[in-house]
Amino acid sequence: MGASLSPRSAQVIDLEAVRQRHYARKRLVRLAPELDGLEMVYHLASNPESYYGMPILAWGLREDGEIFGLVPWMESLTPCDQLNSHENGCFIGYRDPETEEIFEQPPEHKYVELTSAAEYFDYEESQEVTLIQQLPDTLGTHALCMNHPEEPWHIKPVHGWRLFSNGSIEALLADETQATMSPVLLGDSCLYCGHSKHRTLYFFQRHIANLILEEDPSTLEALSLMVVADDTP
Repeated sequence: MGASLSPRSAQVIDLEAVRQRHYARKRLVRLAPELDGLEMVYHLASNPESYYGMPILAWGLREDGEIFGLVPWMESLTPCDQLNSHENGCFIGYRDPETEEIFEQPPEHKYVELTSAAEYFDYEESQEVTLIQQLPDTLGTHALCMNHPEEPWHIKPVHGWRLFSNGSIEALLADETQATMSPVLLGDSCLYCGHSKHRTLYFFQRHIANLILEEDPSTLEALSLMVVADDTP
């Protein structure tokens, strides 16, 4: 065998460690509410000539410094730039409905707000998953809660969202039997993380949730098709 041409000895690369570092850089570390009515713009493959707007709930900051809008979408609070389904929706950009301007990047003032807050609330690393932040839901989001396809489902309003140290986000729902005051606010003991009691959650905007509650036939048919398709292996 010939001698190695490399002046350095071979090293074993720990791919799992590399993946973990990459994941950490993409971890969500801070949220900021959207209070000025900015929207996400998307389109559907069934109607590519039309654009649709959806209010943004919040903005998120990743550890690598990237920021993005967040919307309650299907089963999670989802980064806008991750919507790439031609069937359910493809992300186009952000929109200011007041000026009707569409832009690809989040506004600069949100970057300043998020990075400043992240520097101020500089949490120490911990092996345990801890609560980092709570935001109220300002869009009237509702969650369809399911534990098994054969069991009855029910609709519950989302009262807020929790960001944890591992970057995960959980919707806050209320156990009405434990509520002692009205309205329910963040910090009330009756609130629980949705996935702690329900196997599956689907999030809907307020007007869609009301159509479901009113048993609108076309809405219920579309909901049934969505649930059946998602439950198919």
